[in-house]
Amino acid sequence: QVQLVESGGGLVQAGGSLRLSCAASGLAFSNYAMGWFRQAPGKERELIAAISWGGGSKYSADSVKGRFTISRDNAKNTVYLQMNSLKSEDTAVYYCAAVRTRSAVGAGLKYDYWGQGTQVTVSS
Repeated sequence: QVQLVESGGGLVQAGGSLRLSCAASGLAFSNYAMGWFRQAPGKERELIAAISWGGGSKYSADSVKGRFTISRDNAKNTVYLQMNSLKSEDTAVYYCAAVRTRSAVGAGLKYDYWGQGTQVTVSS
């Protein structure tokens, strides 16, 4: 059974930082590209970052480029999202997701597995 478990969310002041983690189990992690999505109240879920199986290909949405960094540790079956210079508009539930591919990542991938999400709230 595949499980993706996010952690690291919470309440932070604008300008602050958080690091989200997503621990994967039940899958051959190095065969999967990983993505971070977020969904704010009343808005559609959006892809904000993705990383290929080996980390050589990355994608970042314009809204987070230069502030958020995705990384992964295949030895720990974990993907991370370092979030710096947080803004109130970053407030959302953040989800990690996995897709079985060894291709480069982009905005068009359809993800196979999803975590339950972790809340990030940025106070202004």
